[in-house]
Parts: sequence; C-alpha cells; structure tokens
Amino acid sequence: MPPRQVSWLIALIPVFPPLYLAALGALGHLRTLPLAARQVLFFFASTQLIAALFTPRPLLSLGLAAIRTLLILAMIAAGVYLRASRNLSPLLWGQLAIFVTAWGYTLTTQGLAGVQERLGHPYYYVVSLGLVAVVALWITVFWRAGGWWRWPAGGLALATLLAAGSRGPLLALGVGSLAALAFAGRGRRWWALLPGALVLGLAALTTTLDIPFKPIERLLNDQTSGREYIWRDAAQGWQTSPLGGVGPYQGGPYLTYLFKDGCQLTPTLARNDIACPEGLGRWSSVWLIAHNAWLHWLLETGVIGTLGLVAVMGYALWRAALLGDALTTAVLYGFTAMNVVDVVIALPSQHFAELWWAAVGLSLLPRPVPEPAGASAIARSGQAAPPV
Repeated sequence: MPPRQVSWLIALIPVFPPLYLAALGALGHLRTLPLAARQVLFFFASTQLIAALFTPRPLLSLGLAAIRTLLILAMIAAGVYLRASRNLSPLLWGQLAIFVTAWGYTLTTQGLAGVQERLGHPYYYVVSLGLVAVVALWITVFWRAGGWWRWPAGGLALATLLAAGSRGPLLALGVGSLAALAFAGRGRRWWALLPGALVLGLAALTTTLDIPFKPIERLLNDQTSGREYIWRDAAQGWQTSPLGGVGPYQGGPYLTYLFKDGCQLTPTLARNDIACPEGLGRWSSVWLIAHNAWLHWLLETGVIGTLGLVAVMGYALWRAALLGDALTTAVLYGFTAMNVVDVVIALPSQHFAELWWAAVGLSLLPRPVPEPAGASAIARSGQAAPPV
C-alpha cells in the first residue's frame, strides 16, 4: 500500500496536473516487471527514438521523443508502483473539484445559456471534461470501499458528462464498461453497465419529452465535426515522411484544417472573449491533434514509432483481459475505443492521458497466484496450515 501522502498527491493531480511529474521518481520500479513486459517497453522506447532519426529535423525530434518517452515510462512506472487500481481512486476527489469548478465558472460567466452551449472549464477542453466524468463514474462504480457518498458523486459526474455533450466519452463509457463486464472479476458485474444505461435512458427521455437541451441532442447526432478533413490532413502529412514521421509535437502545421484558425484557448474561455496570449501563439500548433491516435502517431513518428505504440497497446489490452481488474480494464479499453475519434493517450494532458499509461503499468504486473482452497479461511482463523 503506498504511503498516505501519495493518496493526497493523486487527489490533487486533476486540480494541478504538473504534480504527476512526481512519477519520474518511480522509474526504478520498471525493473520489477516480468521479462516479457520489459522487452515490450524496450521495443516501444526504441521505436520512438529510432523514428526520430528519420524525421525532417532529427536532432530536435530526438530530444522531444526522448522527453515524451521518458514521461510515458514514468507514468507506466507509477502504475507499477501503485500495484492496484484501487490506489488510483483518490483521483475522484480532484475530479469532483473540477466538475464543481466547471459548473460554477460556466453558470457565473455565461448562465444557463453557457450550459446549453456545452458545459466547459477554464483549462479542460469540453471533450476532456466529458472523459474525466466517465473516469469518475467508473471509480464510483468499482470502488469497493465506497459508501453512500458514491451516489451524489456519481450524480455530479453523470450531470457533467451529459452537459458536456461529447460523443467520444460516451463511446469510451460504453466500450470500457462492456470490457469490464466481460473480463473483470466476479459477482455483481452488471453494475458496470449502470452509468451507460443511465446516460442512454436520460438522452432518450429528453428526446421523447422534447426537452430542449442541446448538449444531449448533440450526443445523439452522427456528425463528424470536420474530423474527416483532419484525418485527411494527417494522412497527407505522414506521406511527406512515412518512415519516421514529422517529429513529436511538430505535426500541427500539417493539420491545416485546424492550423488555419491560429491560437485558441478552451472554447469556454473563447466564449468569454479571452484571447490566446501573444507569447503563446507561436506554440499553438504543439497541442493540435489528428483526432485519431494511430493517425496522430503515424504523423509524428511514422511507421516505426506507430509499430511500437501498437505493440505496447496490444500487449496491455491482452494483459488487462487476463488480470481482470475492473477499473484497469475499463480505462484501457474505453480510452482505446475513444482514440478512434480523438487522441486521449498523448502526453502531456490534464491528467487523463497519464492515467491511461498508469493503467498500462497496472496491466503489466505479474498475474496474482490464486490461493489454495481453504487458505483464506485458515488465515482468518489465525491457525497454521496443516503439514502436507
């Protein structure tokens, strides 16, 4: 069990994301992983660095690839250090603070009209806010030590997800919950489907009663929001340097559909006429994404780097299915599904991408050896096992 201070640190990370840099101190724990897991991580790290050598600016790309790979390995190491997904549960307290801030800021600055335009947060994008709400729902459902407080906490997370009106998080919720139901544990696993069922039920009820709530209406439409143009730009950009890509954090100018709009802060700040600071404008392309994780990795790291990503991702999904931990399984499978229409594993983020890589670390842990029949009863009674 990690020290109590670590729980406080985890709880504060959603509010002040740079705190996750403390994970760099856990890098040594990667040595405790099984040989197969270390080989997969070595292959992943090697492909990221080798890919950088085949980019238009190899020295810059190599430095950026080294920093990003180190941060990814640190997050994986943090998962290894935590040992069990229940130790991630304190994230919920920080996430609830983010939800309260989002509602307070939107209502104070824009009133109910702001909620109709989609609930937002000063430094969480609308889609990010919806995904964090999904994670909070999973924590409230899977936290075995939880009490009555799970109902109001889950209610706030559900209201935030609905008001954010993001379809990607809804996809993550559905796929992640189904994966947890299929692979995780025993007992009352049907609880995993409760959040998704509530979202769909409320959306259907709103439509049936013709209640004018635009965020929920957006959940039910099938528009791509221009993603097909972004995907086209990413594919064309990758073709300029297919082997190693254009380099980490250097793909923005190739995404012309987004790049032409210049520097923009979160939609919530934009609606309040808060413009991007002039000094930040030159870096605005760094956080532009291809809205598909594999296309994004292809654009930035080419075929070489994407092979490493697919290897570690596939291995982690397989290991999660074997281990059968509900929260780990839901995060890994849910985020992977959402990566089809977004990029929720690219670091740095406000903490959700870091959470995915920490879940990768949890999935790489050795599979627990089951206790012999009767061993737990003997342990509870305090008696020694009879000699064999």
